[in-house]
Amino acid sequence: MPIGFQSHGQGSYPMAEDLSIQKACNTTTISSMNSSNMPHVTLFHYDMPQVLEDEYGGWLNRKIVRDFTAYADVCFREFGDRVSHWTTLNEPNSLSLGGYDLGVLPPNRCSSPFGANCTRGDSTIEPYIATHNCLLAHASAAMLYKTKYQAKQHGVIGINIFTYWVSPLTSSAEDANATRRAFDLFIGWFLNPLVFGDYPETMKRSAGSKIPSFTLKQAKQVKGSLDFLGLNHYITVKIKDDSSNHKTDQSDVYTDMGVKRIDGWNEMPNGELPYDPSGMRKVLEQVKQVYGNIPIYIHENGQRTPHNSSSNDMSRVMYMEGFLKSLLDAVRNGCDVRGYFVWSFMDLFELKEGYESSYGLYYIDFKSTDLTRHGKVSANWYSSFLKGESMNTNGTIQFKNYVSQTSYYTM
Repeated sequence: MPIGFQSHGQGSYPMAEDLSIQKACNTTTISSMNSSNMPHVTLFHYDMPQVLEDEYGGWLNRKIVRDFTAYADVCFREFGDRVSHWTTLNEPNSLSLGGYDLGVLPPNRCSSPFGANCTRGDSTIEPYIATHNCLLAHASAAMLYKTKYQAKQHGVIGINIFTYWVSPLTSSAEDANATRRAFDLFIGWFLNPLVFGDYPETMKRSAGSKIPSFTLKQAKQVKGSLDFLGLNHYITVKIKDDSSNHKTDQSDVYTDMGVKRIDGWNEMPNGELPYDPSGMRKVLEQVKQVYGNIPIYIHENGQRTPHNSSSNDMSRVMYMEGFLKSLLDAVRNGCDVRGYFVWSFMDLFELKEGYESSYGLYYIDFKSTDLTRHGKVSANWYSSFLKGESMNTNGTIQFKNYVSQTSYYTM
């Protein structure tokens, strides 16, 4: 549950034929919001209905485009008078790599030797198929919204991708070239079709016939099918050249692209994420340089800590302060960033770590029957920041002076 400048949260609703559930949600949640809220709703967040996974393989089957569009139509019709920002898919690039290549995210499909504990799937081709169907489903839902609803509801529609800032492991030309390919893999795989109508040339060359082609009609529909871009950003990773292992018929996406990601998620002994706030500015500026100045919302950004760690979470305060300063630098350099969401408002069941790790500003006691909760230091800091008088990591109110008179931070 992110919380940020333009809304108190970001919703996700399951695809469901039982409209009684949807109507109950309609009357008890979104309709209770007052005019000061600006809801940002995500239609898909790793929550593929099991019946569609069982019936035809979910994102691996073109039928999902039809079903996702029908589901989106219900949401637009029932909620669109109160929802101003629609995000079709949450980080589908992570879904393709984590869910269909490495097998570490739902639906946990992979094949040896690329994933761990693989019982089903094909890492050599399924990520490409899933990505293609995600893009077509997004474009179909976006076209529906723009042609049927946007003029009367006055909202906007976009998509979200997960971003690393990538830097070479060494100063070698090989690692530098691999880093450029890694940008195409992590960001261009989706943004290139959305902005230019086709996959990056590096990916088409490396994947060969494994990567699907867009028809002229599909390319026209996908290109420009976003009013804004949502970005999830947490860490910087190092990239090493791995082009010597490229074998197109027996290689996954990473091997096709000749890149090896030096994972930074678990390198810190205390369970926290490594701290490199400059990556935020660099990602935003690189996206602006390559794809134009797309309106952007930071949908996720936050620090991980072990769940039962101290509520005096100064490392989270330092993380937020550093990344917000980096974000402000990007805005001052011309990046069209419209808003920011902290991940997350409260502790919750995390996608990979469950209840072991937490990102929340509010602690939740998951063992108590009433889920006792209390604010951490970071909650007080962020509340003060949103009021324009945020405390820095020394407990004094100085960040306001850094922001100066930038009205962007007082939405």
